[in-house]
Amino acid sequence: MAETKRIYPYNREAAVAYAHKWARMRNPKYYDFEAIGGDCTNFASQCIYAGTGIMNHVKDIGWYYYDINNRAPAWTSVQFLFEFLTANKGAGPFGSVCGIDQIQPGDIVQLILDKKIYQHTPVIVSLKKPLTLASVLVAAHSIDSDMRPLSTYDIHGIRFIHIEGYRRG
Repeated sequence: MAETKRIYPYNREAAVAYAHKWARMRNPKYYDFEAIGGDCTNFASQCIYAGTGIMNHVKDIGWYYYDINNRAPAWTSVQFLFEFLTANKGAGPFGSVCGIDQIQPGDIVQLILDKKIYQHTPVIVSLKKPLTLASVLVAAHSIDSDMRPLSTYDIHGIRFIHIEGYRRG
């Protein structure tokens, strides 16, 4: 079996620990995109990377970050991250759209808030039973928060993305 076909488990604990550590601060290894459109997907990508340690270095369509001028659109764009995770067959993380009953800490959620497009990407850090929007707790940048109930957002659309694992390149 080719190395890129072998699936490795996503380290959810590492992703969540990273989310808790950096939810209210900025990791100086990464540019803060807050002033130029928001930092939420950059933060979500950092958390996912903490749980995989593998990037996809394919120019333009991959998922990688070296610096502000050398990064894939999927690292910082809500829609491009969604497209990368749900279509990725190569190196790096991959996932699928799921229902609230299938999410786990370390997964992400994307929200439509005040526009007609998905524009915010929080990271799921804790779940309480029964699963409702009030019992799904997230960490996010662009209104920095940790352990924030999803129900506190003015949600006009929602999609959950379950990170299934990753492949090495």
